[in-house]
Amino acid sequence: MATQARPESSDSLAARYRAVRRLSLDIAAPLSDADACLQPMPDASPAKWHLAHTTWFFETFLLRDHVAGYRLHDESWAYLFNSYYEGEGERHPRARRGMISRPSLDEVRAWRAIADAAMLDALDDLPAELILLGLNHEQQHQELMLMDLTAAFAENVLHPAIWPAAPRVPSALPPALQWVEGREGIAEIGHDGAGFAFDCEGPRHKIFLHPHALGDRLVTNADWLGFIADGGYANPLLWLSDGWTWVKENGIEAPLYWLRGEGGWSRFGLDGLQPVDLAEPVCHLSYYEADAYARWAGARLPTEAEWEVAAEGLDPDSGNQLDAAGPVRPLPAEGAGPFDAACGVAQDRLRQLFGDVWEWTGSAYLPYPGFAPAAGAVGEYNGKFMCAQMVLRGGCCATPRGHARASYRNFFYPHQRWMYSGLRLARDL
Repeated sequence: MATQARPESSDSLAARYRAVRRLSLDIAAPLSDADACLQPMPDASPAKWHLAHTTWFFETFLLRDHVAGYRLHDESWAYLFNSYYEGEGERHPRARRGMISRPSLDEVRAWRAIADAAMLDALDDLPAELILLGLNHEQQHQELMLMDLTAAFAENVLHPAIWPAAPRVPSALPPALQWVEGREGIAEIGHDGAGFAFDCEGPRHKIFLHPHALGDRLVTNADWLGFIADGGYANPLLWLSDGWTWVKENGIEAPLYWLRGEGGWSRFGLDGLQPVDLAEPVCHLSYYEADAYARWAGARLPTEAEWEVAAEGLDPDSGNQLDAAGPVRPLPAEGAGPFDAACGVAQDRLRQLFGDVWEWTGSAYLPYPGFAPAAGAVGEYNGKFMCAQMVLRGGCCATPRGHARASYRNFFYPHQRWMYSGLRLARDL
């Protein structure tokens, strides 16, 4: 569930609703019906399922529950497109979503149009906080669509591109990493109540920061090649026990989607197979890899409190984030936008805090002091996942612009890496 959001005018909320719903369709526009049914692994979902599930969310929690006399488009579809809401009953097994060949992609698009018309017609009478939750939920699924499509097309030995690659512009390697001293002592983290936030971002509370410093930029592909060349994937002393088991059992020797050829390393993305750009932030790393690299570099991962305090006061809409459907990828540090003035630390020297890649932290995804999930099925949104996962911060190149903020907590299991995930180093002082 979301925390209370600032009220929006009917016109602005309608415009935002249309824009968010349109972007999902734009992402799916290049896909055939077969493309939209692909499910490359149990963690991922077909693009068609994402389009349908986000519609099910609006139809269930807004139209069904708040519009008198509203009739579901097809009652049987709730079974297919519910994700994990136990309060909404039985559902199709997650690992077999790729078997949902019917309804077709066109039928799902038609359903979206019907639901959108009903939503816009009833907008003034619907709870604004639930609409905003639905829109932010859909933005999460837009990022997931791009992640899952990359995973799906990576299974094809032809390495097809969904969108043409952007012209390659040579990028200079960033300067050697510099350390920026962070705030020390008592600080506060968590959402402050202004604007939208997910429930897991609060309550706001006090924390204590020990002396520390953050790397001024993200770790790059060039940095990562140094780790590979030094035998980083073959040195058990660098890895957590579970991480070393994961490396050995899965034959891990490079970030996900990297392929070694006669001409060196290439990476697969939504623009097909392209040479690894040494200046770009390294991407598609597991927590295990990020932690091992930090240990190899004589550093550690930031805590989520260190990251959030450093990011407060900066513009969360800055940096390389998703503005339109297309072949997203991280960009070199020189492409990161300028940030606002310092707010307790020398933030003008910290680059790429928002966008490019989600930054792994060393913090487990746990409830903040005083956290309580909302009542009802919508309360299942975040709280039930606060176990065995790690927090990532900052958004990425696939995060819709306007969706991120300093208090935003993303979370994944330590072995997962199909998301746009990278790292920033930290160290104790």
